[in-house]
Amino acid sequence: MANAALDKKAKDVLVLNLKGMTVIADYFVICSGESTTHVRSIAEGVEDRFSKAGIKPLGIEGLNYSHWVLIDYGDVIIHIFEDATRDFYELEKLWMDAERVPLS
Repeated sequence: MANAALDKKAKDVLVLNLKGMTVIADYFVICSGESTTHVRSIAEGVEDRFSKAGIKPLGIEGLNYSHWVLIDYGDVIIHIFEDATRDFYELEKLWMDAERVPLS
């Protein structure tokens, strides 16, 4: 999922391992786009790649405005923020105890 976002030039991609910390998901992927158009492009790119692999999301929120798009794949949830929105919510600070998964 992180690679799909990176393919669409997502910025500041972060993967958090949440196993044992919450029942919401095992992993969060958090990334940013430079504009609402970029955020939408990243979200559509992720969804398209997984759809082609036969994996459908459980839900998508925020695509209409594209300041913060959340795509829920069950064990993994991707949060795609517009830069200013990510700075405002600071989601990664809420999960500062989570292990950061290195990207290759």
